[in-house]
Amino acid sequence: METLLNYFSSLPAAIAQGMIWGIMAIGVYITYKVLDIADLTVDGSICTGAAVCAAMMTMGYSLPIAMICSFIAGMLAGLLTGIFHTFMGIPAILAGILTQLMLWSINLKIMGLALEKQSAANLPLSARNFDTLISMLDINRTLIVISIACVLLIAILYWFFGTEYGSALRATGANLGMSRAQGINTNATKIVGLVLSNGIVALSGALLAQYQGNADINMGRGAIVIGLAAVIIGEALFGWFAKTNFALKLTTVVLGGIVYFIVYSTVIYLGLDSNYLKMLSAIVVAVFLAVPYWKNKYFSGKRIKNHTQKSKSDKEVKNNDA
Repeated sequence: METLLNYFSSLPAAIAQGMIWGIMAIGVYITYKVLDIADLTVDGSICTGAAVCAAMMTMGYSLPIAMICSFIAGMLAGLLTGIFHTFMGIPAILAGILTQLMLWSINLKIMGLALEKQSAANLPLSARNFDTLISMLDINRTLIVISIACVLLIAILYWFFGTEYGSALRATGANLGMSRAQGINTNATKIVGLVLSNGIVALSGALLAQYQGNADINMGRGAIVIGLAAVIIGEALFGWFAKTNFALKLTTVVLGGIVYFIVYSTVIYLGLDSNYLKMLSAIVVAVFLAVPYWKNKYFSGKRIKNHTQKSKSDKEVKNNDA
């Protein structure tokens, strides 16, 4: 009974963490779903956002300035990936990997700068010593602040993607050839999408650093898997009510992040070895990615119709032979 109460008492923290990662997943959604690009930069840019925020606050800068600089740092990471991909002709997935590798060294230097060292793998940002926006020490406040942040972010993105340029960005992902035929500079829209995506990811990294009380070089490892899991789970579970509304689609991404971390907490509660959690995440993503394929191949009405037509044709052939 006591362990069950401990489990339920841990759920608010799981929800808070899910919403923070849900913001990161919105950045992943922009590249994966809107632009149709597999961007692996996020494994590095989320740590960049955390490192910049922690370093600037350690050096005495205010929280708003640190958050803005984190967002700009993430945008620069996305810009670098965009240049690799468009100007240099490197495939998007490889461009993201190259930027991610570069960010590893940059993040070490950023955190080392705050500690006056050559490099540092970890930088404390405790709510006891700094005036942070959120903290795991105050879950109720964290839930309120993150909820407001999610609503504001979704509202801004809903407005942006409803503008002419936002529509051009969506068109680029939907049909690249047709977008070019309509006079859209698709290279520019790809870069803008990557810049915006990684800016949001870095912003979530800044929030995550404040929440957990430190920035760590390994905090972005596997971030792309968590982001994809949030996007895919949200679409699978809640996509039925968000088919025609972009704001609701973004909301399902945040809900997917919350579900992911509730499942994560449940798995820990059930006593599964924590070393298997990354593998579990990968399996969940693989299964949910396979669902649309299985649905079209084995359960679609088209397949049933084709099977019926084939049976009918076989009957006609047999009758003719007779």
